[in-house]
Amino acid sequence: MNKFIITTDTTADLPKSYLQENNIGLLAMSFQMEGKEYSGDEDLDIKDFYDKMRSGLMPTTAQVNPEQARIKFEGYLKEGYDVLHISFSSALSGSYNNTRLAAIELEEEYKDNKVIVVDSLSVSLGEGLLVDKAVKLKKEGKSIEETFNWLEKNKLNVCQYFTVDDLNHLYRGGRVSKTTAILGTAIGIKPIIHVNDEGKLVPISKTRGRKQSLNKLLDSMEKLMGNYKSQNDIVFISHGDAKEEAEIVADKIKERFGFETFLINNIGPIIGSHSGPGTVAVFFMGENRKL
Repeated sequence: MNKFIITTDTTADLPKSYLQENNIGLLAMSFQMEGKEYSGDEDLDIKDFYDKMRSGLMPTTAQVNPEQARIKFEGYLKEGYDVLHISFSSALSGSYNNTRLAAIELEEEYKDNKVIVVDSLSVSLGEGLLVDKAVKLKKEGKSIEETFNWLEKNKLNVCQYFTVDDLNHLYRGGRVSKTTAILGTAIGIKPIIHVNDEGKLVPISKTRGRKQSLNKLLDSMEKLMGNYKSQNDIVFISHGDAKEEAEIVADKIKERFGFETFLINNIGPIIGSHSGPGTVAVFFMGENRKL
């Protein structure tokens, strides 16, 4: 049995320290802003990124291409590793298909090694939560096949609920109509969005005002966790330069459910380009994804 390494995309929004501590390989998606291209190797300070968005600048993003994935994976294969790649939702990007194409080509050349690609059907720290589960299974001594099988069996139990502060970014991404964005913004409507079983971002409810929208995230957790509450040894929270509100949500989750361990991190530029500043999201294990 070969040793294996876990890899993922920048869309998993995991802190650099976490990636380094757990030896996670990263496929970087690029984005452009003000005519300059950035990748995972070229940092734009995340606050600067969101401040630029607040000023009206709109970034564009690019997916992982097959050659990029091939180069990354092959480096590990040459060192004797098998590769388990946890990919951004196939419903939102071609990255999954591109990494899968690279994996098929490499397995034909490296017949003694495996490159397994998981379609997370998740975004941001939902994808990151699956990475964390894989890391823990690996540390328990599970094989790449056992880890893959667990992820496939349980990935639709990763619940992902967002509230956004500015409907115009959802309009740009085709998630709401222009009329909804204009009227909703005028009267302070804050939508609640979740990632469905197909891995798509879907608005499911509306609240009036920021406080109600943040409380709705907790209500979603309460309704969905059910028998999976014990599987939440950690709750992930991501935000678009809204750390104070993310920490308020964490405090409320701790008070309501008794959870003690959280991972809180910024939503990176790839997801943030579409969700915008002020977004707050919670990620946890539940009986199913939809209320």
